[in-house]
Amino acid sequence: MKKLSVSAALAAGLLASGLSIGSASAADLGGDCCADLEERVAELEATTARKGNRKVSLTISGWVAEQVVYWDDGQESNVYVTGIGRTLQSHFKLTGSATIAPGWSAGYVMHVEVGTVDAFTYGAASDESANLAGLTNDTGNGLYTLQSFWFIKSDRLGKLSVGKQSQASDNTAILVDGSGSLVPANWLNIDGDGLGAVNQLGHCHTINDGIGGDCNGVTTNAVRYDSPTFAGFSVSASWGEDDMWDVAARYAGEFNGIKVAVAAAYSRVSDENLAVIPNALAASLNRQQSDKDVGYFQIGAYVQHVPTGLFLYGAYGKEYGDVNYTSAASILGFANGTARWDADGDHWYVKAGVRQKWTPLGATVLYGEYGQMNDMFGPSLTNDPNSTSELTKWGLGVVQEIDAAAMSLWLSYRNYEGDAHDSNGRLIAGSDTDVHYVKAGALINF
Repeated sequence: MKKLSVSAALAAGLLASGLSIGSASAADLGGDCCADLEERVAELEATTARKGNRKVSLTISGWVAEQVVYWDDGQESNVYVTGIGRTLQSHFKLTGSATIAPGWSAGYVMHVEVGTVDAFTYGAASDESANLAGLTNDTGNGLYTLQSFWFIKSDRLGKLSVGKQSQASDNTAILVDGSGSLVPANWLNIDGDGLGAVNQLGHCHTINDGIGGDCNGVTTNAVRYDSPTFAGFSVSASWGEDDMWDVAARYAGEFNGIKVAVAAAYSRVSDENLAVIPNALAASLNRQQSDKDVGYFQIGAYVQHVPTGLFLYGAYGKEYGDVNYTSAASILGFANGTARWDADGDHWYVKAGVRQKWTPLGATVLYGEYGQMNDMFGPSLTNDPNSTSELTKWGLGVVQEIDAAAMSLWLSYRNYEGDAHDSNGRLIAGSDTDVHYVKAGALINF
């Protein structure tokens, strides 16, 4: 009936537009014109990606998240409108699946980030400072494919995924946070890593980036397996090219009104011949890894008393192994242009608060946070691998959920403070940082 009605409507349109055509011309259309038109309509219906095709579904989801940020690093202060940082920023996700047999399905995920600002960028490109004390908010624009993979899933045996995706250890310790404040407040520095020396005091050698935690937290081309959930327990493992492997275990349950979630993971990343240095200036600003063999352990736990809404979240991570950084010896003083670093920094984070539905709008979350990063100094800060460093952060915030709009609003304050000292105990120039950071924003799901 749908096809006939569409065909009838199109035929009526053709007739209405052809009133001036003579009867002889109208007769030339033939008796099976409508059958051909109906076939064309059916073909278009089968190929239009509104809900997928006749066999594979299509679901579009995602969110839009933006915020207004005030910052003061002691040398400069300003207000910007920004996104919320890498892997969390505005995006859309295409997900689909098809049933192969009872208990078996196949599907796909395409996850595309839409960046207004990927993250603050620290450096001389700032539109307000040429002495590396400012920020620029004109980077990260455009589209970026965060994930693109297919999967086969069995209700009894688990799920196998192949393509660009999160590894088993990606976000393991973060995602147990069920407080509703995960986006504006987590143990990463992704929306403030360009402030002062924050980036270089929270450096993850595993991925050569200053995110301060979740040190294997990038998507990569990988094969991943996820087990079914048994009595709240599940395990995952993945392998990625040249070479990354990891394992993870998770548990979630509720007992006598107390929610509990725990997750832990270990990853190992090794690679050779990584350094590609275009010129001496780039080398001096961003020392490149030439080879590495780094392990990373992380664990996170969340506990909430449901009747009162009181919650506690904590996470811990530590890197193991070593990395060779390569740069221009004439500028940096490295012997033969390289230096071997021990990746032995660690970091921890706690957050506590209350989650209650005090208004008809939705739950309100009040929280306080504190974290510390020890000996996570980066290679762009010093050429002394035997240095020491410490970066602390603390903050307060409120999140208001609006259930009717699938929306969250937040207002938060965070302070970063830290420094680094060389092997002789002297303060490393440019490492002393004390940054104040206030942000107000919203996220709306679709």
